Amino acid sequence: MNSSGILTALERIGRGTLQLLKEIDAYSRLVGTVLYWTVAAPFRRQKIRWRATIEQMVAAGLRSIPIVSLIAFFVGLILGMQAAYQLKPFGAVRYMANLVGVSVTRELGPMLTAIIVAGRSGSAMAAEIATMKVSEEIDALWTMGLNPVPFLVVPRVVAMAIMLPCLTLLADFIGIIGGALVGIGFESIHPWVYYTQTADALVMKDLITGLIKSGVFAVLIATIGCYQGLMVEGGAEGVGRRTTASVVTSIFMIIVADVFFTALFYSTF
Repeated sequence: MNSSGILTALERIGRGTLQLLKEIDAYSRLVGTVLYWTVAAPFRRQKIRWRATIEQMVAAGLRSIPIVSLIAFFVGLILGMQAAYQLKPFGAVRYMANLVGVSVTRELGPMLTAIIVAGRSGSAMAAEIATMKVSEEIDALWTMGLNPVPFLVVPRVVAMAIMLPCLTLLADFIGIIGGALVGIGFESIHPWVYYTQTADALVMKDLITGLIKSGVFAVLIATIGCYQGLMVEGGAEGVGRRTTASVVTSIFMIIVADVFFTALFYSTF
């Protein structure tokens, strides 16, 4: 590679780095604004739009129940079959209940639920706000003296923060049921034995850490989706690009956050 090629590559790296830093700065400002309007503003008699929040809870939460339940059930079946296959040679098939319960509650329940919701609801948030931005509805809100963050973003963030932990609990329960179906129906484990093994394996720490993770994932999904929608430029092409970016970025950040909290909860405590 000649000197001009090296300079071109360095130029691209520099521009990409500057663009990334600008994106991080803008996203951080949005998160700070959301925190103000969610936590501090209610104490100054600036209310959250609860009617819009409930509408978003229905859209992001209740309508996600079928797909979350189906995938959680299949994941439980897969975990049960894999665990039974590995433990059967040792005569310890009963301990598949421990493996399924801990795996689903600690990791797979929160993470898979968040990824499903990011693809379904996070992308919808990005597309809705991006369409409003392109059609100049956001500008109309500013003209009417309405800040788009408390008007559009905060209800979505609050709704996601409420509903994702609930969906995670549902996914945990259904995933364990899927594993139990394999253990009881195919491996002839007595139902009471399976229940006691699961109860002995799980502790309150597993449930609480899973819910903390899902709360963080919820904030990431909602804020990233809304941020990508607010930053859209151009027409339909820009909407599609930002919607795709919201899903990819959300999934990446979910996995990064999961690694961080797993190391924090299960290595230091």
